[in-house]
Amino acid sequence: MSKFSGFPPSLYRFLAELQQNNDKDWFQENRDRYEAEVRGPAFAYIEAMKASIEIISPHFRVEAKKVGGSLMRFHRDIRFSKDKSPYKTNVGIQFRHQAGNDAHAPGFYLHISPEESFFGVGTWHPDGDSLRAIREGINKRPKVWKKSISVKNFRDRFELVGDSLKRAPKGFDPEHPLITDLRRKDFIAVQNLDQGDVSSKDFIKESTAAFRTAKPFMKFLCEAISVPF
Repeated sequence: MSKFSGFPPSLYRFLAELQQNNDKDWFQENRDRYEAEVRGPAFAYIEAMKASIEIISPHFRVEAKKVGGSLMRFHRDIRFSKDKSPYKTNVGIQFRHQAGNDAHAPGFYLHISPEESFFGVGTWHPDGDSLRAIREGINKRPKVWKKSISVKNFRDRFELVGDSLKRAPKGFDPEHPLITDLRRKDFIAVQNLDQGDVSSKDFIKESTAAFRTAKPFMKFLCEAISVPF
């Protein structure tokens, strides 16, 4: 596996061309490009991030393998979709918690596409029990929660995003001082990136710095749902 020195600009070109030719024939004709320009660099990035993630927490999976690893599936699930395009037109890399088996587990995430690229941290669409536990955690430990999202380095990089309820969740006071956070259905934060960031030879250093600043936030979420951090 080659040493990682930034995602090549050709990765963006491949994804842009795939958007215009999202079919099996085109992909098969360009499979070698996919291996060289997408999967190869993604695996190199994953391998290069192992030591950094291990230092942040030993409980997150960093695996460069074709099935079930940190590189998310490139094939779309089209069973219940009107859009029958077979391939995703983005690269998704998730270092998810070892206690979770899917994209909803707490994790550190990298998204790359021609339209947008970003780091993501947290838990997206958590199951009902986990969502309730996180809300209870915020209610019981409001100071710890507020500190985890207000640390300057984190605030300077990340913005909390995702879906929210329109009203207070059942069992919580609508006048609660943290009602905005209690109404969240996603507990994720993102840092936007441009192509220059993603292609930089220093991208491992930038990734490590970003994920490190999210450590208090991730620690809070893991403790709230009773998994080790």
